[in-house]
Formats: sequence, structure tokens, C-alpha cells
Amino acid sequence: MQLKQFLPIFICLLVSFSLSAQKGSLNGSWKTIDDETGDAKSYVEIYSAGSQIQAKVTKLLLKPADTVCKNCSGNKKNKPVVGMVIVDGLKAYKDYWRGGTILDPESGNEYKVSMWFEDGKTDELKVRGKHWTGLYRTQTWYRVK
Repeated sequence: MQLKQFLPIFICLLVSFSLSAQKGSLNGSWKTIDDETGDAKSYVEIYSAGSQIQAKVTKLLLKPADTVCKNCSGNKKNKPVVGMVIVDGLKAYKDYWRGGTILDPESGNEYKVSMWFEDGKTDELKVRGKHWTGLYRTQTWYRVK
């Protein structure tokens, strides 16, 4: 491959890498917080699955490790929460992620989800679940180092 042919590809890769570095990476382990008590609730692993982002519960901190999702429906009903995929179909969009769903294992309800970093804090992830009625709830998840 000649340099003239390689240069545009190199520039595209460099720009793509630069934009993803600015945005920060969601990949890794995150600590969730209980809305009511403020206590650490669980660890969630966020990872890439092809062009989409998924997340699964890796550890429960307030309940036994063998807790099952009693209120879930379909193939998740009565399945262990640890190991369960709770975020699915999330995609990068501008400077945040959207388009996926998030499951609340407590209620069994599924919501549309968006995630972003605020003020350049890549160790604090804002996670917003939105109901079809337009009501939403935003949590902050903290990166586990």
C-alpha cells in the first residue's frame, strides 16, 4: 500500500481514537448506589458487544449472591441476578450513549437508557432510565479501580 493510500485511513483512525478518548470509556467495573439508603448496591461490568454496549451484574453487595429476579419476565424470570445482562443495545452518540434498555432487577421493569460523563469526570457515570411516560430517574455509578 502506498503512503498516499494509507494516509486517509491513518487520519480517520487517529480522529476516531481521539474522539473516543475525549468521551472516555464506559468499559470496566462500576459500583451502583441504592437510591434510598445511599449504600453501595452492586458491581456492574460494562463491556462492548460488537457495535453495542452491554452491562451485567457481577456482584451484589446488599443481597445474597444467589438472589434471583422474581419480578422479571420472560427468560430472566427467576434467574440469578449475578451474571444477568441488565443493559443492552446501548450505542455511542455524539458525547454520550443512548438507544439501549436497562433492567431494574428489583421491579423487573425495563426502561430506555442513556449514559454520560459530566464535567469530564470519567470515573462518575450518569445513568438515566426513562419510562415511556417521560418520567425518568438518574443515578451516578462510580468506577471501581
